[in-house]
Amino acid sequence: MSDSAPVSGPDTEARELLEALVLTPSVAPDETACADVLVSFFEENDRTAFIDEVGNVRAPADDSVLYTSHIDTVPGEIPVRIEDGENGPELWGRGSVDAKGPLTALAIAAVRTGVSFVGVVGEEVDSRGARYLVADRDAPDAVVNGEPSGWDGITLGYRGIVSGRYICTSESGHTSRPEPNAIQEAIAWWSAVEERFGSNSPGEEENEETGPSVFERVTPKPVRIEGGISDDGLAVETTLDVQLRVPPSYTTDDVRELADGELTAGTVNWTDAIEPTMQSPRTPIARAFRVAIRGQGGDPRLLRKTGTADMNIYADAWDCPMVTYGPGDSDLDHAPNEHLELRELDRAVAVLEAVAEDLT
Repeated sequence: MSDSAPVSGPDTEARELLEALVLTPSVAPDETACADVLVSFFEENDRTAFIDEVGNVRAPADDSVLYTSHIDTVPGEIPVRIEDGENGPELWGRGSVDAKGPLTALAIAAVRTGVSFVGVVGEEVDSRGARYLVADRDAPDAVVNGEPSGWDGITLGYRGIVSGRYICTSESGHTSRPEPNAIQEAIAWWSAVEERFGSNSPGEEENEETGPSVFERVTPKPVRIEGGISDDGLAVETTLDVQLRVPPSYTTDDVRELADGELTAGTVNWTDAIEPTMQSPRTPIARAFRVAIRGQGGDPRLLRKTGTADMNIYADAWDCPMVTYGPGDSDLDHAPNEHLELRELDRAVAVLEAVAEDLT
C-alpha cells in the first residue's frame, strides 16, 4: 500500500465513531446495541435513520450511490485499545478490520456527502440483512460494499459458494467384508469431487493478472463429517457437510451438477448457494475510486477475493455497478491480532467523500 496521502491530519470524528462501534459487541445475531450506536450517530448529524425488521440500520438519502457495510462480527474477545504502531496509532479490537473500519468510513462519508447508507446484519452467518435489503428496496444507481481492501484497493470480484450435506447409509457387517460401507462411500465421493476440480494452491491470491489462480478455480472444502454404527446396530450411517467456492466462470448450478455427477451412492442435499460476481473496472464508480485514490496520493489496486461477501447478493439482485472498498488489511479478518491503522481510516474517509461527490 502507498504510504503517501495528502490527508492533513487525524479525522477525529471518524476515529471516535470507530472506537465506539468496536467497543460495542455485535457478534451475530446480537447486533442491536451496535446498531443503536450507529442510529444515534446519524441522528446527531440531522439524518433520519431507523432499524428495520431484520435489524439493519437504514439511513435513506441520495441514491446516486448506496454506502453499505455489515455491523456483525465473528466471536472472539480482543481487548479494545489504541497502540503505537509502525505507521502511527492502531485501534485493536474484534471487528476493527472486518468490518467496523469500513462501516465507520462509509457512515462518516455518507453523513458528510448526503448519500444513502445501510448497515446490514448477519453477513458473517447467513447474510440475512443483505438478503432482506434486496427484497425490500429498489436498486440504487451504484453500490459501495464495505469490506477491508486497504485504502488504495478496490475489490471487483468475489467467488460464490454452494453448501451441501452428503448422506449415506449402508448395511452393517463385519469389517472384514470387502464391500464399502457408508463412511467409505462418503470418502470416495469427496475424493472424486476433489479430483474433478483439481488440486489447490496454498494461500489466497487476490491480485493475479495472468495465469491460473485460486480465484479462477472451484475450491472444494469438507467442513464436518460424522459416521458410525446406527443406534440399533443394523446400519452404518454417515453425513459429510461440504462447501465449494465458485469462480465467475461457473454458476452454482454448474458446480452442483458436476458434484452430483460423481455420486455412486448416497445423496446430497444442497442447502445454500450464492453466485460469484466479477465487476468491470470501467464503470463510473470504479473510475471514481481510481481518481479519488490517486487524488490522495495512492496507486489504485484492483483486487479479486477468493471468499464471498454481501456484494455477491447485491450483484445477483441489482443491475447497477458496484465495488467493495474499505480500510484495513484483510489478512487480519477474524484474527486474534485484528487491528486497524487509524491513518488508513482517515484516508479511506477522504476517498469515499470524493467518490460520493463525484457520483452525485
